Amino acid sequence: MKRLWVSISLMVFLVLMLVGCKAKQSVNPIVLATTTSTEQTGLLDALIPLFTEETGVEVKVVAVGTGQALEMGQTGDADVLLVHAKASEEAFVAEGYGVERFDVMYNDFVLVGFEPLPDGLSNDILGVFKHINDTASTFVSRGDDSGTHKKELALWKKVGIEPAGGWYLSAGKGMGEVLQMADEKQAYTLTDRGTYLSMKDQLELQIVVEKADDLLNQYGVIAVNPDKNPTVHLKEAQLFVDWILSEEVQKIIGEFGVEAFGQPLFVPNAK
Repeated sequence: MKRLWVSISLMVFLVLMLVGCKAKQSVNPIVLATTTSTEQTGLLDALIPLFTEETGVEVKVVAVGTGQALEMGQTGDADVLLVHAKASEEAFVAEGYGVERFDVMYNDFVLVGFEPLPDGLSNDILGVFKHINDTASTFVSRGDDSGTHKKELALWKKVGIEPAGGWYLSAGKGMGEVLQMADEKQAYTLTDRGTYLSMKDQLELQIVVEKADDLLNQYGVIAVNPDKNPTVHLKEAQLFVDWILSEEVQKIIGEFGVEAFGQPLFVPNAK
């Protein structure tokens, strides 16, 4: 009888071990391709460990420009995207590379610099861009096909200017590096507010234009479509999408930055 119970106990143990191993194997790690702003503000440092703790899904974060992140989705090198160039994101989904796009949060772009602006331009971003061109004031561009770079180029296009010349510097770098470069050169640059606030104490740059039309900075999340790339881990990617859109996580996003900077770095707006 004792041997029977030992055998049964051993069988139960083995079954539980097999079930546990199977469950563990069924959870794949994912690659999150995102922008430098979500990483450099510290937001992902706050969110990713919570996601892994709650779901068991490990996340490798690759912080690049939005254009590069979308390319990673197209090639199947990322499972989920968190980016900020809505028109490009919608095209990505329309072309079948993404399952569906959802608004997650927003902040805004601000223009930072040193030189005082002429009267009446503090809320006129287009007027300031014309002023920068007319005076050949040094401007540092991201130059990396990021969401911020796309926004900057759209603003130049609106004023009918194709920036060129010694005053216009294309850095090809992330937002933090561009802010440092603009600070060193006493130049203007366009930045998301969150990254600027997170680095403000290290910079002499000041906000010279804010809360102007056309400066909204919307972020979206997209699970990559496995129909285009069978190696994509859709189940785990969708877990991340559902998680970041949840009421609990949206609340965390809305509170992030308040203690350190006196204001949130992002405004959650998942529907």
